[in-house]
Amino acid sequence: MQKTYLLAPGPTQVPDSSLLAMARPMIHHRTPEFSQTFKETAELLQYVFQTDNDVLMLAASGTGAMESSITNLFSPGDEVIVVNGGKFGERWGQISETYGLKVHWIKVEWGTAVDPAAIEAILTENPAVKGVLTQASETSTTVTHPISEIAKLTKDRDTLLIVDGITAVGVVPLPMDEIGIDVLVSGSQKAFMLPPGLAFIALSGKAWKFQETATCPRYYFDLAKERKNLKKDTTAYTPAVSLINGLKEALLLIKEEGIDNTHARHDRLARATRAAATALGLKLLAPDSPSSAATGIYVPEGVDGGKLVKYLRDSMGVTIAGGQDHLKGKIIRLAHLGYVNTFDVIIAISAVEMALVKLGHNVELGTGVGAAQKVLLEGYE
Repeated sequence: MQKTYLLAPGPTQVPDSSLLAMARPMIHHRTPEFSQTFKETAELLQYVFQTDNDVLMLAASGTGAMESSITNLFSPGDEVIVVNGGKFGERWGQISETYGLKVHWIKVEWGTAVDPAAIEAILTENPAVKGVLTQASETSTTVTHPISEIAKLTKDRDTLLIVDGITAVGVVPLPMDEIGIDVLVSGSQKAFMLPPGLAFIALSGKAWKFQETATCPRYYFDLAKERKNLKKDTTAYTPAVSLINGLKEALLLIKEEGIDNTHARHDRLARATRAAATALGLKLLAPDSPSSAATGIYVPEGVDGGKLVKYLRDSMGVTIAGGQDHLKGKIIRLAHLGYVNTFDVIIAISAVEMALVKLGHNVELGTGVGAAQKVLLEGYE
C-alpha cells in the first residue's frame, strides 16, 4: 500500500471541509442561497487580501486574472515595466505584448530578487510608463521580490503597481491598501487550498480610474461588469459554484487560524525546509530572498533532478516539483503553502533524503529532518 502526498507548489492539498462543500448537490447560481454564500465568500477574501477594496472572483486560472489586469487597465501603445525573473515574470511581458503594450524588460537572474533601483531608473527615464508588473513570489525560482520598496516608487506617480500574488496571498503579508499595491491577483490552487479554476483580483481606487480610459479589447474579463454584479452578490457570467462553496470553507479555516498566524506558519515551514537543505549540504536556489511558499534546492552533482522528482512521485508517492527551462533537472522545489503543516514538511524532507540515497548520493539519513524539527518546534507551546 502506498499513500500519496501532494507537496508541489500548485495544485496543493485540499482540506476535508472544502472537499465536502464542493460535493454538495448543485444549486442554481441565481438564487438567494448562492448569493448569500457568494457575499460571505467575497467578504472573507477581503480579509485574506488584507484590503477594503472589492476582490473579484473569476472562473479562470490565475493567468486569467493576470490577463484581465492588462486588458482592463491599459490601451495599445501604453508603456509598462516588466520584472522578468522567472517563468511567470516572462508571462507578464508576453501578455502585455499580445495586447500591443510597449514593454520595458528588466531581466533578473533566476534565484535573485529585482533591485528597486533598476525600476526607478526606467521610471525616471520614461515618465510615460503606466504600469510596473511583477511577482510577489516567483513560483518558478522560489524568490520573493521587494514589493514594499517597489510600491514607494509608484505610489506618487501616475503609474500602477500590479502584483502577481498567486503564491504570495495567504502566505506572506501583502496588505495592498497599506503598502500601495494597485492590483493584486491570486489563484485558488495555492494558499487558498482548492483545485484550480478560480482567479481573484483586487483593484485600488487609482486602478479603477485607469480602467475608465483603457481601450484594450475585453469581453469575458470585463472587471467593471464584474464589480457591478459583485454589488448584487452575483457574477456577470456563470460562476464556479462548487469551487466557491469550497472556497468559503477554506477561507473560514484561514479566518479561524488568524491571518497573522497563517503568515507565521508559512514562514516557519519555509525556514525549516531551508534549514534541512543546508544541513544536508545542498545549495539553495534563492538564499538571499527566499519565498515562504516553496523552496528551490539544487540537486547534488551526479544526481538527475528529473529522476529524483520521478522517483519521489512513482516509488514513494511524494509529489514535488522540478525546475523549468535552464533549471530543468538541476533543482527541486518543495512547497509548503496552503493546507500544509509540520509533518508535511517532515515527510517531504525525509522522502528527499531517502530518494537521494536510493539514487546513489551519500547523505546521513535524518540530518535534514533533525534540522527541520528544531525550527518546527517553534510552533508548539
